[in-house]
Amino acid sequence: MADADSVAAMRILFVCLGNICRSPSAENVMRAVAEREGILDDLELDSAGTIGIHGGNAPDARMTAAAKGRGITMRGASRQIRSADFTEFDLIVPMDESNVRDLKAWPGAAEGTAKLKLFCEFCEKFTDTHEVPDPYYGGAEGFETVMDLLEDGCEVIARKFKDGTLLKD
Repeated sequence: MADADSVAAMRILFVCLGNICRSPSAENVMRAVAEREGILDDLELDSAGTIGIHGGNAPDARMTAAAKGRGITMRGASRQIRSADFTEFDLIVPMDESNVRDLKAWPGAAEGTAKLKLFCEFCEKFTDTHEVPDPYYGGAEGFETVMDLLEDGCEVIARKFKDGTLLKD
């Protein structure tokens, strides 16, 4: 999160169903990429879920292990999307079409100013998938696939932020 005395140039919210696998991973991958690219102070990053069943829980241990294997520290606690998120964030990035439908139907979404863009629209290496699959009920391979997609898309988000085109697409 940006320093309390400064205003982030861009506020990005990643969203999945329960906010324990995909969206907190996207937030933490983006944080690692932004730090490496020297833009972390210009971004406010967060994640949320469309359901609140996991509220306050840390990211899934299997997702945390997959991230750790790539040198990424997972932090954060699950929270549910809030109506205020649609105006407090500049960009909301859902992981799948179900998340998109839920977000568009959310109270306050229509009045919000945030741009909504499906995560895989940012992927350039992995263009054969439209959604970040939910690995929750699968094996370790699913978590690795999610990390591959997230690293790809977050690299593109960072590049587009740096060149000023992130919200122009």
